[in-house]
Amino acid sequence: MELKGKKVLVTGADGFMGSHLVEELLDEGCDVRAFAFYNSFNSWGWLDALGREKLKKIEVFAGDVRDPNGVRTAMKGCSAVFHLAALIAIPFSYHSPDSYIDTNIKGTLNVLQAARDSNTEKVLVTSTSEVYGTAKYVPIDEDHPFQGQSPYSATKIGADRLAESFYRSFNLPVTIVRPFNTYGPRQSARAVIPTIISQLLNGREEVSLGNLTPTRDFLFIKDTVRGFTAIAKSDKTVGEEINIATGTEISIGGLVEKLISLISPKARIKEDALRFRPDKSEVERLLGSNKKITSLTDWRPAYDLDAGFGLTIEWFSDPANLRHYKADIYNI
Repeated sequence: MELKGKKVLVTGADGFMGSHLVEELLDEGCDVRAFAFYNSFNSWGWLDALGREKLKKIEVFAGDVRDPNGVRTAMKGCSAVFHLAALIAIPFSYHSPDSYIDTNIKGTLNVLQAARDSNTEKVLVTSTSEVYGTAKYVPIDEDHPFQGQSPYSATKIGADRLAESFYRSFNLPVTIVRPFNTYGPRQSARAVIPTIISQLLNGREEVSLGNLTPTRDFLFIKDTVRGFTAIAKSDKTVGEEINIATGTEISIGGLVEKLISLISPKARIKEDALRFRPDKSEVERLLGSNKKITSLTDWRPAYDLDAGFGLTIEWFSDPANLRHYKADIYNI
C-alpha cells in the first residue's frame, strides 16, 4: 500500500507510541486523522507537544474507542487505520480488569466493525509481546504459544484473536503488529525506563524498583513506528502477526546499572515490594525474533541501546518535559 497522500486514522494518537506514529505518518506524506481520548480539559495528550506547524497538518478527532458510533464516524474516508488505543499498565489491570475488557477488547471490536463497514484498505491492530508470557523458547517467533499472565495481556490476546477472526471470517485486510518493549521520549512513568530516568534526574540517591532479574528486548520508539509504516506499505503482511523486535535482551538489573552509570553514578538500587508483580504473573524473559518482519519488509532496527538511551535521557533532561513525571510516587 502506498501511504503517501492517503488519509489514515491513528487511534490512541494522544499517547506515547501513537504521537510518534503520527509524526512518522506525516513524514510519509499521509493525511492524518488523530483519534484522541475525549476529556473535559480538551487535552490532546502528547499531540499537544508536537508544535503548531505539525498540529496544523493533523485532524484531531476527540472520542472514545469504547463508543462504536464515534469510531465509525472517525473511520469515514480513511484508507487505513492504525489501532493503538488501549489500556496498557499491567499493575492497574490487577484491580480494574473490567476497564481493560471494555477498552482493549470491545474497543478493538469497534475498530474492526467500522473498518469492515468502511471497506478500509489496511487495518493494523497493535498487540504486545506480553501476550507470549514468559518465553518457552527464544528467540520468540510468531508461532510461540500465548499465555495470559496478567489481565492486561489476557485482553490483548482476546483483541488479537478478534482481529484474526475478522480476517478469516470477513476477509478484512488485518495485520497484527506486535512490538516488543518500546521506550523513548514521552513514554509514561508506568514503564521501567522512564521510572528509572525520572528518579535519577530528580536527584534521587536510591532508585526504587521491583524485580531486577527479568529480561526484555528493548526497542527505541523511532524503530517501532518505522516498523508500523513498513508493515503498512508491504503487500505481504495482510493476515499476518508480526513481531517488531531487536533480537537482543538485557535484564532489568543490567538496564538500571547502565542508566545509573550514564546519569548519576553514585545512585543505588532500592527494592520496593509494591513494584513486584505476583509470582505467577511476572514475565521472566522476552527476547523477540525479527525474522518475519525483515523477510516481509525492508525494516531493520537502526538504534542500539546506547543511541536510544542517549536520545531518551536528552529529552527527559529538559525541565519542561521532566515536570510531567512524578518521580516520588509509584506510577501504576
